[in-house]
Amino acid sequence: MGAKKAGPAGGAGGAGRWPARRAVLVGGAVAVAGGAVLWHGGLRSPGERRPRVAGAVDFAGARWVAASPANYRRADRPEDYPVDRVVVHVTQGSYASAVKVFQDPAHQAAAHYIVGADGRVTQMIRELDVAFHAGNRAYNERSVGIEHEGFVEKASSFTDAMYAASARLTAGICGRYRIPVDREHIIGHVEVPGTDHTDPGPYWDWDRYLRLVRRARTAPAPSTSPTAPASRAARA
Repeated sequence: MGAKKAGPAGGAGGAGRWPARRAVLVGGAVAVAGGAVLWHGGLRSPGERRPRVAGAVDFAGARWVAASPANYRRADRPEDYPVDRVVVHVTQGSYASAVKVFQDPAHQAAAHYIVGADGRVTQMIRELDVAFHAGNRAYNERSVGIEHEGFVEKASSFTDAMYAASARLTAGICGRYRIPVDREHIIGHVEVPGTDHTDPGPYWDWDRYLRLVRRARTAPAPSTSPTAPASRAARA
């Protein structure tokens, strides 16, 4: 979400919000044989997807709340589209309001994750899928979007707990997709081509954030609680 730039508005989702029914295949060679798609050396039928586990999350410790299917497109990333970006957003509202609007089919936009001021993380779209969050179709297809509770004009929105939780989340994403931890690959919504948004704004501390992400990337993985459901951290 986030604040919009002054001037004519181009719509928060842009070309990425209303994708055509036929997926656009970008990156990598694709060959068709006998009605099936030969993709990365394997044969699979059009529309075939990895099986999903209800309530499974990609980040251990996140809670799952499903976004409306109108706010994303089912996919099979990174097989469908290589993932090489993380896009940082600010909600321009509360954590609860972001969860609510991402469940609203009329909103026509949602991010994969929301991080609260207290450090809690909610996942609303699987990383497998294309969230309509960046206002640019190509960036939607190649990125994971993370919303942060607060307001771009309030430095107090960005708490220690938020930075720490978001950094752990981004470190995990970068590890899964081998994304470099730098400002070319971890960007703000304002940096997406064609966007009319300004988030995360002038008070987001990029130096601090990247330092925390790098630290989280090199930290030992936390042990999993034996009482935690296995599906909580599974990639189905």
